[in-house]
Amino acid sequence: MTRRRHCLVATVLGPLLRPHPSVAQATQRIFRVGILRPGARPQSPSDLQLTGIPTALREMGYADGANLVIEQRWADGDLGRLPALAGELLQARVDLVVAVGAAAVRSMAQATATLPIVMFGNFDPLAMGLVTSLARPGSNVTGVVGAPDGTLAGKRLELLKSAVPQARRIGLLVPDDDSIKLQVQETRAAAQALGVELTVIAVRGGDYAGAFAALARERVAALVVGSHQYFVRDRQQIIDLAARHRLPAMYEWREIVADGGLMAYSTRLIELYQRVAWYVDRILKGAKPAEMPVEQPTRFTWVINRKTATALGLALTQSLLVRVDEVIE
Repeated sequence: MTRRRHCLVATVLGPLLRPHPSVAQATQRIFRVGILRPGARPQSPSDLQLTGIPTALREMGYADGANLVIEQRWADGDLGRLPALAGELLQARVDLVVAVGAAAVRSMAQATATLPIVMFGNFDPLAMGLVTSLARPGSNVTGVVGAPDGTLAGKRLELLKSAVPQARRIGLLVPDDDSIKLQVQETRAAAQALGVELTVIAVRGGDYAGAFAALARERVAALVVGSHQYFVRDRQQIIDLAARHRLPAMYEWREIVADGGLMAYSTRLIELYQRVAWYVDRILKGAKPAEMPVEQPTRFTWVINRKTATALGLALTQSLLVRVDEVIE
């Protein structure tokens, strides 16, 4: 059971417009869509990273094998493979590529200046030089980013501290990926403003146990889990280790909280996948990425898992609960 206040994602392009399935199915053309991700292919066939975008495209009227072929490429956590995988997608003669995460978008943009790229992730495309402006990208790159300004990393630390007010030392878990730098900067700034000592620990070579052992040695009282595709893929390991070390942890997506994580602050992942599908549909029908504003959500949801909070001995006070948008029981 959940308690939820309705939350909408405000967009510069207006509400999600879904054509009747017959519109997309009427054409005889088979579109080829590439998807480039830095992580490994999920083992579970129902994992949202695997099903999210294809499902959203089906809801738009596209049917795999009938009018759509999806070419997915996974870097298996090796960012050095992304340029070669980008080249593979170009050789596959795809009509556009959905690139997930800063590293994948950068690799795809370096591989082609003409093929449409629909980006998705928690990064600043303007700071990365991927677009000339958010309102009018001016390049072959457009899409959906996770925050209206920066990465929300500082806000996540602020909310975690309000839930664990006694915490004086908080950890930030980051992947071995330079694209996380902006999140680190924002978290450091928030920690300084809150008078919190921040300890940044990187997960190297998939050694989550080692990273949590380092957090334990630093005696952190709570943890912000960085926003990254690796951590979505490996969320169960992180959830289990946070529970074992009794660390209240803040994550990016509600879906991670539904899986047992303590709390998250973001938009809904499934809604963002639907927005990505909207961009794909518009571009396949002739829209130009250079003229399609980059979409930024402006409404966010703070979600807490009550069962996990109880297991950690974390008191959910009434003053805290009135600020929370959803409590998963």
